[in-house]
Amino acid sequence: MARSPSISSAHTPWAWALWGAALGAVLALAAFAPARWLARPLEAATGGQMLLEDARGTVWNGSGQLSLSGGPGSSDKSTLPGRAQWQVLPGWGYVHLSVLADCCMPAAWTLDVQPRWGGLSLRMDDLQSQWPAQLLAGLGTPWNTIRAEGLLAISSKALTAQWSFGRLTLQGQVQLDAQDMASRLSTLRPMGSYHFVVQGGEVPQLNLNTTQGPLQLSGSGQWTDGRLRFEGAATAAPEYQDALANLLNIIGRRDGARSIIKVG
Repeated sequence: MARSPSISSAHTPWAWALWGAALGAVLALAAFAPARWLARPLEAATGGQMLLEDARGTVWNGSGQLSLSGGPGSSDKSTLPGRAQWQVLPGWGYVHLSVLADCCMPAAWTLDVQPRWGGLSLRMDDLQSQWPAQLLAGLGTPWNTIRAEGLLAISSKALTAQWSFGRLTLQGQVQLDAQDMASRLSTLRPMGSYHFVVQGGEVPQLNLNTTQGPLQLSGSGQWTDGRLRFEGAATAAPEYQDALANLLNIIGRRDGARSIIKVG
């Protein structure tokens, strides 16, 4: 006597169809995930100091306006001129990311992100970029008081970074040249130009010096145990001490003619 099909076997094609439809929906959602979904993770990762606004496109290929903010509860904000564009390409065991800011980068900055046990690693192509110093005011205190003006030229060379169980290891070099800097706290324009270097190694080193100008800045520091420790000093050429007095009072603790700068 022939056996009739069981209820479970009769429903199997429908079950497979439902699973296939669900999988297709998930893949479609992932492929066309809107760019605005990146806004909240970016804000959380930067403590609310970087915001993505007016996002268009998808998570994988989109653009938006980037703003710097003083963080939660702050009314300070500065928006990058133009738009920033990005492209994300998943690879075997890594993600390739390309970012281009129309205003400030002559070519896209690309990096590979690779998850690892207890952290991740980043390998970054060399970067050349120039940013208006006025953007720093969006970060709140003390930048909203200093109101810096000038040009920030940022470059990197052979830069790689690894986070492993909360520890940062950096190789390569990052360089910042702050050119023809000025501030609303002083009528002196420009006050000077400055060279800041981060040199990778087991303990990344930081160095700051003055290339020209009456406001002299110098200092050094290290990135240890996940924290930045920096000590420096600011002084004014004797004939400019009155013109730079307000600024020296803001950027550090006064010690006679010097202003002591300490972070960490």
